[in-house]
Amino acid sequence: MLEAIRRAVSFLRQKQILHKLGFLISVVVIAVACYVLFHMLRGIDVDDVIEAVKQTEPSSVALSALFVAAGYFTLTFYDMFAVRAIGRPEVPYRTNALAAFTSYSIGHNVGASVFTGGAVRYRIYSAWGLDGVDVAKICFLAGLTFWLGNAAVLGLGIAYHPEAASAIDQLPPWVNRVGAFIIIIGLLSYVIWVSIRPRCVGRGHWKVTLPGGTLTLVQIAIGIIDLGFCALAMYVLLPDEPNVGFVVVAVIFVSATLLGFASHSPGGLGVFDAAMLVGLWQMDKEDLLAGMLLFRMLYYVAPFIISVIVLAIRELVLGARSKRLRKIAVALDAKSVREDPTPG
Repeated sequence: MLEAIRRAVSFLRQKQILHKLGFLISVVVIAVACYVLFHMLRGIDVDDVIEAVKQTEPSSVALSALFVAAGYFTLTFYDMFAVRAIGRPEVPYRTNALAAFTSYSIGHNVGASVFTGGAVRYRIYSAWGLDGVDVAKICFLAGLTFWLGNAAVLGLGIAYHPEAASAIDQLPPWVNRVGAFIIIIGLLSYVIWVSIRPRCVGRGHWKVTLPGGTLTLVQIAIGIIDLGFCALAMYVLLPDEPNVGFVVVAVIFVSATLLGFASHSPGGLGVFDAAMLVGLWQMDKEDLLAGMLLFRMLYYVAPFIISVIVLAIRELVLGARSKRLRKIAVALDAKSVREDPTPG
């Protein structure tokens, strides 16, 4: 069975079908999102949205910012886990934290996070002797943690409250609940599969040993905590009435995030917003838009600005250090020539 899957994936890659399919999915998702936004935002008064932003309680904004900070802190463990999983425990946590925070915040805003985030990670990890293959493995394992966490949140959340997903995909609740149980069974099967014996993916230098059962559960926990903090950051900025409950918001938020991820648009712009508007249809649109605008400022814009500043300072410091070391090297060479004037 697994060999048949590998052959099918290899065939699809050779024919570039996966690439074309991914591009088609992105176009379809963006097109549908634009259509939905056009119809849902008709009649929206921008002044009312701005007023709703101004009327948001400062305590709610501060609490959301705290949850955003906690979410980005949890993201640092994606990299710490991945770096240790590939056998490079000498890389300190502070480097993992810097790489994770900057790569995710920049990748979220620029789009195509696999490439932009990977480039940022390479720039940081190469200082510790990691090459492009090592960084690719880190990106793969960090991405695996992300998807395992999403699968767990969606599976458990939809199984508990399938109506939340129905608001977005328009499928009957029982269909979504069946899908949720399939996701949970698939997740449990994967944990059992990697628990039986060591599993590897890739070939040659690109081979990656998948974390075992216990470590996979750690991955799932990291992903759930990260998504939980992000959903809480959005939840506290939503209107108080009607109170739809945190689980509903979490399911809709994660679904909207994944749709935005599938579109490859920067920050899921347009796609995330359309999914949130559809999923939380019962809320006042102006108030909901105000909450989403504040969330974008806290989760996307502010971390992006901080990351750019931190990376710029880092490059200046590294550049000054490199220049100083070159001067020292030149001085030492000159000194050795004066002390040993022997020709040749």
